Amino acid sequence: MEYFENINCVDMGRICIPDSDYPRVVVVGGGFAGLNLVKRLKNMPVQVVLIDKNNFHQFLPLLYQVATSGIEPDNIVFPFRKLFNQNPNVLYRMAEATGIDAENKRLNSTIGYIKYDYLVLAGGSAVNFFGNSGFENFGQGLKTITDALDIRSKLLQNLEKATITCIKEEKQTLSSVAIVGGGPAGVELAGAFAEFKKYILPKDYPELKNVEMKIYLLEASDRILQWMPGKLSEKALKYLTAQKVDVMLNAPVKSFNGSTVTLQSGKNLNAAAFIWTAGVKGSSIEGLPSGVKTRQNRLAVDEFNRIQSLDKVFAIGDIAQMKTENYPSGHPMVAQTAIQQGKALAANLMKILNKEPLIPFEYHDKGSMATIGKKRAVAKIKNLETGGFNAWLIWSFIHLMSILGIRNKILVAINWLWSYFTYDKGDRVIIRRAPGGKG
Repeated sequence: MEYFENINCVDMGRICIPDSDYPRVVVVGGGFAGLNLVKRLKNMPVQVVLIDKNNFHQFLPLLYQVATSGIEPDNIVFPFRKLFNQNPNVLYRMAEATGIDAENKRLNSTIGYIKYDYLVLAGGSAVNFFGNSGFENFGQGLKTITDALDIRSKLLQNLEKATITCIKEEKQTLSSVAIVGGGPAGVELAGAFAEFKKYILPKDYPELKNVEMKIYLLEASDRILQWMPGKLSEKALKYLTAQKVDVMLNAPVKSFNGSTVTLQSGKNLNAAAFIWTAGVKGSSIEGLPSGVKTRQNRLAVDEFNRIQSLDKVFAIGDIAQMKTENYPSGHPMVAQTAIQQGKALAANLMKILNKEPLIPFEYHDKGSMATIGKKRAVAKIKNLETGGFNAWLIWSFIHLMSILGIRNKILVAINWLWSYFTYDKGDRVIIRRAPGGKG
């Protein structure tokens, strides 16, 4: 089947895309939502153009392991071109979307514009520091591979600095980490740092044997993992406490200046590494009608993921807010929502082309889980609520099977087995320096 007849780029401002007799579906973002949409549209009678500033998909649930030297970054990324090199109706262009010209059905980007028949916004979410300059300038979020590598480098650089100074208070501050947010990212990161402290620090940094690495997990509410049943939340807290993580509940953070975390209560904590996992917001672009953006910078969509007041423009994943009876504030900003919306929209796009009735999106909660170091996790899958080693096995299997690429699955499995039996992690090398005030 021939998908493209020729290349016609008379307008120099236009992204060079082969012409096609098929409708063009432009997808902005190759995260869980965009990727699953494109995978369902490959080999279908449409031309799919994927726009993303990175040339790879990144498996976000394991970013914390990259940040703590558990696995290497290339183990959880997969290039788009390799993924779709057998699907001639799928094209990829590395660019960042900058705006929408809805009247002319154009998507503007950093490399020019592209005309679309259908446009899907799947840009995901970004870290939300809620306007606190101290958090943003001196702290670090955890939403991308770049963030994870910055955290890894920051921690290792701080430990190297701690070995140099002779002032005990400085050693303590440089060795300590403050994590804000008791959701899954914060809990898993705290557990991984606790293992680093127990098994890696004594071997790699004998100079710090008389200095305790403090790991603070700061949560503004009265419990961690609020989206889980109370007993699993309590079990997770018990696991973290056993690993000597200082979990502080009802402890909203007021400020951070690079070395001191100040709580709203006035209490100060000394830590040179500050990791923010307490909030995200939609990654939106310009050119949208007024009133479309909602809470957390998300885009209001109907039950078919159509953006209000825009013709043939859709939003899926974290950036979309679809209010329903069961989810009056929109569906949770998690991978399962994105995956399901990507698949559902692909089916509805085919129905639109075939002039068939559309099917409203219905979210199916497949459960939630979080791991707290090796051999410990909590999981809720339908009616099953479990914790400990069994939950850890379930978590490990599901995450391993979800990683793209056989090579990546094998490498991650080898890393996990090595760590399980040797209590060691990957190579702790500093290959980058965090930019600006973060370095």
